[in-house]
Amino acid sequence: MRRVLKLLVLNGTIPQQTLDDVVAQVGERRAERELLRRGVITEEQLARTLAYTHALRYVDLNEAEIDPLAIGVLSAELCRRHMVLPIARSTNELTLAVVDPDDIIALDDVAGMTGLSVRPVITTREGMAQALDRYLRHDNEIADLSSELSATAATLGGADATESLDSDDDEVPIVRFVNLIVSQAIQDRASDIHIDPTEKHLRVRYRIDGVLKDTQEGPLSIRDGVISRLKIMSGIDIAEKRRPQDGRISVTHNDRTVDLRVATLPTVWGEKIVMRILDNSAQKLRLGDLHMSQRNLEAFSESFRKPHGMVLVTGPTGSGKSTTLYTTLTEIARPEINVITVEDPVEYRMEGISQMQVNPRAGLTFASALRSILRGDPDVVLVGEVRDSETARISVEAALTGHLVLSTLHTNDAPSAITRLVEMGIEPFLIASALDSVVAQRLARRLCAECVVRRPADPQIVADLGFRLPAGGAMIGEPHGCPRCSGTGYRGRVALHEVMRMTEGIERLTVARASGVDIRRQAIEEGLVPLREDGWQKVLGGVTSLEEVLRVVA
Repeated sequence: MRRVLKLLVLNGTIPQQTLDDVVAQVGERRAERELLRRGVITEEQLARTLAYTHALRYVDLNEAEIDPLAIGVLSAELCRRHMVLPIARSTNELTLAVVDPDDIIALDDVAGMTGLSVRPVITTREGMAQALDRYLRHDNEIADLSSELSATAATLGGADATESLDSDDDEVPIVRFVNLIVSQAIQDRASDIHIDPTEKHLRVRYRIDGVLKDTQEGPLSIRDGVISRLKIMSGIDIAEKRRPQDGRISVTHNDRTVDLRVATLPTVWGEKIVMRILDNSAQKLRLGDLHMSQRNLEAFSESFRKPHGMVLVTGPTGSGKSTTLYTTLTEIARPEINVITVEDPVEYRMEGISQMQVNPRAGLTFASALRSILRGDPDVVLVGEVRDSETARISVEAALTGHLVLSTLHTNDAPSAITRLVEMGIEPFLIASALDSVVAQRLARRLCAECVVRRPADPQIVADLGFRLPAGGAMIGEPHGCPRCSGTGYRGRVALHEVMRMTEGIERLTVARASGVDIRRQAIEEGLVPLREDGWQKVLGGVTSLEEVLRVVA
């Protein structure tokens, strides 16, 4: 057994009986990882104790100053293979952060490649993984593989040089190329990967924090190989190139499974592929993680905690509606109630919830699935989207007959949801009785905490935009750019919300078939905080920038 575990027992961190039980269950070699998984010890406790037993220094890579010139002395491939990272360099010595100081092969490889004396320091496995993602990218390797594939295709006179498309061997160039594109996208926190054929080349773009960014360009000669490989991975017919197709891929990244939803689209220059990266962390969110204001949170919570009624989340595609609904489900779902969903497609698989996926070719539409669901004795029904009058009618009827119905609708703001349902042919008096609340939302990029610049807000600009400064002015954040945020000044996103409850006044306007403008005016008088105002409050809170709020909210 490693000395580090014995020392953790001696200093009282791990009870001896707990260690004995873990070793008996999983063996000595896996005891450390099992203790970490159970939360008996932390990564930092393990790393610090490991450093103590080897008389080495412990380093927190999230706080340490890392020399960019030192990082460049080793290839990204070697650093990832051995889980090491150079952090400082002198004339004859290289300071190397390591996870396992007993990995003599790694230390010898580094010494042999650099010709320097290696001085190891200890860090956590989690910190090392984050640092490798932050400082090392696959861009150069992807570009090299692109050139290699292009040269191979040219040698074969334009013939397909990727006969091993169905192989899982990462040494096959086309397989490696595709795997690196996906891995880099996950590493960059992208939500979508776009593979776009153009007239002269193949373009790869990532959507990061809601904005598309060019990452790679490859020769047109690799187009068919890349697209065919992705089709095989997602179970799509590679011979069909004339019509759109859908599929799904599951990949492993840093010991976690990530799902990708794949869609092919025929274009004039060949098939385009868009892959949505489905982050299962949405299932682990809690209501507080949505960053609603106190007023919005109370209004929304009061709605979905009722035993019946209809709650709608509105906004454009990519505004986080699904995340809000899934987060709501985690608050609602419990063993004593029956929760059933019908989605297109099922983005996140949730334990303890019955989920259905629509299949129009088999006759399973939102409307037909919803009719079947209501015969399955549900307490809560989630409808992925209200797209047509029949789905809207059945959803409203379900809300009126004792079910809690959660769904989404494409409208620009919360009051417009009422007029949209009326346009779908739903009687206004039914809407007034069934609908309980509407949440409209947008996603704005969050300012990077590492490089944000604080400046006094210009009173004239603020007044011209229709906002009000607090007495005495305010400091607001602006993007700057650093390695952690890839130079954008933003890292992550935050939702802007407006929550409208169905009050008596709004019910009267609904029954009277009032316009969306009149309903909105009434809602604001009764306390609705518009999206722009919620965004301005998040600007004052230093969460996002004024420019970003104006970008996502008209």
